[in-house]
Amino acid sequence: MELLVVVAVLAVLAGLLLPGLARARRAAGGARCTSNLHQFGIALQLYWDDHAGRAFPERMAYTNGGWTYWFGWLQDGVEGQRGFDPSAGALWPYIHGRGIETCPALDRANPAFKTKASGSAFGYAYNQLFGPRDRAPLNVGQLAGPSGSAVLADAAQVNDFQPPASPEHPMLEEFYYFGTNRMEATVHFRHDARAQVSYADGHVAAERPESGSLDDRIPGQLVGRLAADRVVPR
Repeated sequence: MELLVVVAVLAVLAGLLLPGLARARRAAGGARCTSNLHQFGIALQLYWDDHAGRAFPERMAYTNGGWTYWFGWLQDGVEGQRGFDPSAGALWPYIHGRGIETCPALDRANPAFKTKASGSAFGYAYNQLFGPRDRAPLNVGQLAGPSGSAVLADAAQVNDFQPPASPEHPMLEEFYYFGTNRMEATVHFRHDARAQVSYADGHVAAERPESGSLDDRIPGQLVGRLAADRVVPR
């Protein structure tokens, strides 16, 4: 009887403690993500200083069977087996792979998650309006409101067109840019329904999704858009 009482008490205590531990784990993941984006913010400032305020393109040259993007070189090919070289990224000289590239709340072990490259991951996206593909990158020094101009954010995309994903089996994957295109949902609100966002003045803030923007194809994965007034550089 005493043993049963002890077991019952332990079960009650576990029930009380586990939600608190889960909240603490989420809070720690959010703090780590904020730290990552602060470090990226410093790297951005250093890059802009070295390039007379000029931002970098979201996508650059095609070489050796793959595109060089702002975050590195990504090989064409089969999902999950593509080569990836982060040292080709615009910010690599300022971060040198310090382990800040992936948010701890991006659950790569989730069965609904699909990797892009072999053994690599990248968890943040760049504001495509800073370095659009069809014109020269903007000059950050000309921004009137850098504290309201988002540059980097938690990111992911729902993919239903590249195996092993399909329309019947949509999967979450890394994604690397965001913008104002209302047909795209690429910001991942993975911190208690908020996304961590780095702004052009260097500060990081947690933001909610734009109303009506969430992609509902994967339950529990809040992928949507930032409000346009945060995305359009000003």
